[in-house]
Amino acid sequence: MRADRLVATLLLMQSRGRVTAAELADELEVSVATARRDLEALSAAGIPVYPQAGRGGGWSLVGGARTDLSGLSATEAQALFLLVGPAAAVSGEAKAALRKLVRALPQTFRADAEAAASATMIDPTRWGERDRRRPEMVDLLQAAVIRRRKVRLSYANSARERTERLIDPWGLVDKDDIWYLIAGTERGQRTFRVDRIIEAEPTGQPAERPDDFALDTAWQQVVGEVEQRRSRTWATVLIEARFVPILRTHFGRHCHTDGELDDGRVRVRLAAPTPLDIARNLAGWGATVEVVEPRSVQAELARIGAELTGRYAGER
Repeated sequence: MRADRLVATLLLMQSRGRVTAAELADELEVSVATARRDLEALSAAGIPVYPQAGRGGGWSLVGGARTDLSGLSATEAQALFLLVGPAAAVSGEAKAALRKLVRALPQTFRADAEAAASATMIDPTRWGERDRRRPEMVDLLQAAVIRRRKVRLSYANSARERTERLIDPWGLVDKDDIWYLIAGTERGQRTFRVDRIIEAEPTGQPAERPDDFALDTAWQQVVGEVEQRRSRTWATVLIEARFVPILRTHFGRHCHTDGELDDGRVRVRLAAPTPLDIARNLAGWGATVEVVEPRSVQAELARIGAELTGRYAGER
């Protein structure tokens, strides 16, 4: 979200008391979907903005039609500046907008707000890579989520099998630069990787969404199911305590210490989808790590060792 547009949104709400997404879009010359997305992001960030449904509804600042920016609490002001601060690195206009917003705050909040605005910057590009851009498909799907319209998808699964589906889009999640769409289908809730969506065509049909649906709750359920599949095989290993942090880097949440031995080594529980996945991660450790169980992981390590011996033993 651009900081200058955010400031303009708050000032419009201050002057009018209540605005609709359509009115905001017309004033700021953006799409209705973008305006609604900005309002929802403000609310999610802790800014006292809330929607009212029905005729005569819209979005309002808590406290009434004439609430201004000085009505923000210290915590709310910090939340606002943490949200828009990284945008200040994008353009001079954004920096100017933040300066104007600072002047609109009570004097006692200004120092903390300025500190919050400069506390964080975001550089999503990994070393050696070009700048990353959000897939255009995400904007199309976000608009469908907000407008509650069904979408016809052409989708390829992990096996590259292509299917056609008519789905109810419920929400989007960005996890480590991979976007996921959570949607309703004829078989219930499903999760789709956006980069596997070949085509997406919004329809004029209204989408259905459960009244009790919450995106964060649904995503935590997805994460739990994925992590369960990622931890189908558990192994117990012995290793020197100083190496445990390295194992945690490789196995993440599927690495748990389980007591220390008299010889100074630590008993560690590790998990991965298959015995081979665990063996591949441990093979480079050689005799530094000892696999206590299961036998399936030991067998995979022996096989890998035999393959390497067969290939390189005669070479000098």
